[in-house]
Amino acid sequence: MGKSSSASRISILGLFAAIIILQNYVPMIGYLPVGPLNVTTIHITVIIAAVVLGPLDGALVGGVWGIVDWIRALTVTSSALGNIVMVNPLISVVPRILIGLLAGWLFSRLVKHQAKLGLSLAVSGVFGALVNTVLVLGGIALFYSNGSAVLSAINFKALTPYILLVAGTNGIPEAIAAGILVPLIATPLLKYTKIGRQRFE
Repeated sequence: MGKSSSASRISILGLFAAIIILQNYVPMIGYLPVGPLNVTTIHITVIIAAVVLGPLDGALVGGVWGIVDWIRALTVTSSALGNIVMVNPLISVVPRILIGLLAGWLFSRLVKHQAKLGLSLAVSGVFGALVNTVLVLGGIALFYSNGSAVLSAINFKALTPYILLVAGTNGIPEAIAAGILVPLIATPLLKYTKIGRQRFE
């Protein structure tokens, strides 16, 4: 039974990882280009993994996204800005790990306190999206507001407020989308988990 459960968990994690990779490399699925930045839908996949599988597995799936995004930046397949800022793993990897970890933790806490399932999923979705936006923007402001050696010909300090404004504006629809889609997708999946069976009985 234990081996079967472990094999099932690994298979599900592999499926989520495959979805993340497809979202990263198939045009218009995981990233929608808006100006110098991309609006992403990949955070929704990470949050769904976190609420269905738990915070640690959510962190693993988030880590897959972060590593793939980091590789994309290194191989010049990201956005114009992404090829500059996402080469820093503190911006490309760490926030994505924390999305899964924190969204999964919040969901488990809400469920433990008997919050309504749909509301718990919506709140966890919005929170996970905001974690991504705040940490990525914070990383950009922290590491690049004083200039970039890669873009020595561009006044990056003057450009930073614009970047933060655009990214912050993008963060709002990302959070709204997560708040709507996470409950819609995760609710049927939760029927096959311990938490879901308890709530649907």
